Amino acid sequence: MLRRIIFILISASLVGLPSVLSAPRVWADDKSKDEDRLENAGRVMKDLVNVPDGIPQNLLDKSRCVVVIPSVLKAAFVVGGSYGRGAMTCRSGGNFQGPWGAPSMIDLEGGSVGFQIGGQATDFVLLVMNDDGANAILSSKVKLGADASAAAGPVGRDAEADTDASMRAEILTYSRARGLFAGVSLEGSTVRPDNDANERVYGKKISAKDIVLHGAVPIPPAARTLTATLNQRSPKNKSK
Repeated sequence: MLRRIIFILISASLVGLPSVLSAPRVWADDKSKDEDRLENAGRVMKDLVNVPDGIPQNLLDKSRCVVVIPSVLKAAFVVGGSYGRGAMTCRSGGNFQGPWGAPSMIDLEGGSVGFQIGGQATDFVLLVMNDDGANAILSSKVKLGADASAAAGPVGRDAEADTDASMRAEILTYSRARGLFAGVSLEGSTVRPDNDANERVYGKKISAKDIVLHGAVPIPPAARTLTATLNQRSPKNKSK
């Protein structure tokens, strides 16, 4: 009887062993994907600040934060997941006057996004234009158009940005697909911190606010292109 009990216990432990052994590998794979997203976000931003029909300079200079969601595929919004993943970096300091700092990983979910993008990969860029919008996203899930006002952003280096929508919106939204960059409405979609990805990237449980607003961690190597591009192109907050 004792031998049978021992056999059962050993068998049960062996059944669970593969999942235990695979956990570190899964964690490492997910961390690698997170780092790839940070690198891709940096490449997207570098592209968009160096083209004449990109983000208007005066809007970038007035923004508190930038969210970049690279390479979203329509399938992600049709099969199961319903979201794109990327990063949010902000000007450091409590008043958003310092240099661009370490990013929080971010999820863009649901709403009309799946219907906006075509069969090819689409990049999304969101400019967060005031303190309330930044703090809201870093604190919890924010529904665009409901919890925070949002509008399709104007494009072009010299575009007239002082439209009613641009002046009122807390968040300006853009997309790039097939080489075309344009303002796009993302009302009904939600933006939220990806705390699991933050833990993988920074190696510990840490809130998005601690990362972005309190400077609790250094900029990870994978995010250096993103922050360096913004610090070079828009080093000062020029909002009134």
